[in-house]
Amino acid sequence: MDQVAKADIEIKPLGPSPAIRTMLSELLIEAVANGGSVSFMDPLPPETADQFWEIALAAAVRGDRIVLGAYDGDLLVGTLTLVLDLAQNQPHRAELVKMITRISHRGRGVATALLRRAESMALARGRTLLVLDTASDGGAAALYESVGFQLCGEIPDYAFKPQGGLTGTKFYWKRLGAPAVA
Repeated sequence: MDQVAKADIEIKPLGPSPAIRTMLSELLIEAVANGGSVSFMDPLPPETADQFWEIALAAAVRGDRIVLGAYDGDLLVGTLTLVLDLAQNQPHRAELVKMITRISHRGRGVATALLRRAESMALARGRTLLVLDTASDGGAAALYESVGFQLCGEIPDYAFKPQGGLTGTKFYWKRLGAPAVA
């Protein structure tokens, strides 16, 4: 298998544009069609995917989140969102959502590179605690555990799989620095 070196992957924050939304929508539709539990059911209409990314990228413009893109040349091969807009009593933490890697690029370090970049961006914004969740069936639990996330629990039958049937969800946390003091 041809491996993509991590140095060949460029990670950068994404801004709102029709071209970016189209690439993100294609990535989301591919993930859902292949069983990715990322909040949508299969088949995912392109208009629904586009609307989701339009709202997410508008939130990024406001500073409420950072939508990261991983590029292999001009091809968007992954994305991860760092949600910063949390409750007033949670200014020290952020949530990671919508981790997606293109099928052709899985197992090549793309997700790990996205996670590392999100961690550094969180720390730069004073966020010392990250949380995330992943499907119990077919999720990325092994990846998250390999980069230091701690399992805090699992809820059975938490969400539907994209093609139907229930799956549990595992919840994780990772401390990036000293605990915040109010």
